[in-house]
Amino acid sequence: MTQIRHDWTRAETLALFALPFNDLLFRAQQVHRERFDPNAVQVSTLLSIKTGACPEDCKYCPQSARYDTRLEREKLLELEQVIAQARRAREQGATRFCMGAAWRSPHDRDLPQVLAMVREVKALGLETCMTLGMLAPQQAQALAEAGLDYYNHNLDTSPEYYGEIITTRTYQDRLETLEHVRNAGMKVCCGGILGMGEALADRAGLLVQLANLSEHPESVPINQLVRVAGTPLENAEALDPFDFVRTIAVARIMMPASHVRLSAGREDMNEQTQALAFFAGANSIFYGERLLTTPNPEADADRRLFQRLGIHPEPAPAPAEMACRTAPQRGAERLWYEAAVGGG
Repeated sequence: MTQIRHDWTRAETLALFALPFNDLLFRAQQVHRERFDPNAVQVSTLLSIKTGACPEDCKYCPQSARYDTRLEREKLLELEQVIAQARRAREQGATRFCMGAAWRSPHDRDLPQVLAMVREVKALGLETCMTLGMLAPQQAQALAEAGLDYYNHNLDTSPEYYGEIITTRTYQDRLETLEHVRNAGMKVCCGGILGMGEALADRAGLLVQLANLSEHPESVPINQLVRVAGTPLENAEALDPFDFVRTIAVARIMMPASHVRLSAGREDMNEQTQALAFFAGANSIFYGERLLTTPNPEADADRRLFQRLGIHPEPAPAPAEMACRTAPQRGAERLWYEAAVGGG
């Protein structure tokens, strides 16, 4: 069994990238089979619960208020709308329902509605995940008490290249949010984006950061940049598919027990690239027509590809696993809320 390590060096990681392609994939497939069914893929659905008008300046993001991307802004969805979408996701075979809001960090006035979303989606038998920007410790605790299973907060790229992509929050800000999530007892969903003009050393640097966290993220989304008109990266050079697959394979080797997610950018990938990514160790995808505001292959197309490859959706966690946290008592939420109102 491959040892789980937290002491990877940049040189070791670059050496993995330098392996002949077939050798790298063979090694990644061996590691993958030690802990996972090689023909099972975890299926999630992602819903934007609040769209646009984000104050951040992430150069890849169509939801930034700083760029003219013709994106229609939407306020926080009503609870009933979210539940209807969650039911639809469950019917299409998703086992995890992810909710994203274009915030720098959630405002305390919105937390009660967000917590209600977590509880109601959880009641449908789905795993829950949210991405809301930066979190304060009290906010992370409230989400955990509501039953949130995963919190997504990507590092995006290496520490060295990060300032070329984002200036409105620091790398340390992101690491602190991940720490708050861990301290609250939630699972971490954290990865990055390829194709933003970064060097190979930056891809290695991102994976070193992820693999050397005190605990590996349970879910590691590897995104391919979706070049959106109006963003500073709309004319970025297209990513070589083999470079994408190599990064999936290296992530699998460095984080053997994590789900590695084939995430944004699948709309621009042919079936052969996706199949290679699955062979390289990707074992999680997003189902559905959109990822927040960018296109994604439709569920029917994914099902057809799964059938051709002999892949099946990973079963939902057993009820006992999902019941590790009960819904919070209202008093605990109220105490947090009253403390937080005074002051991703």
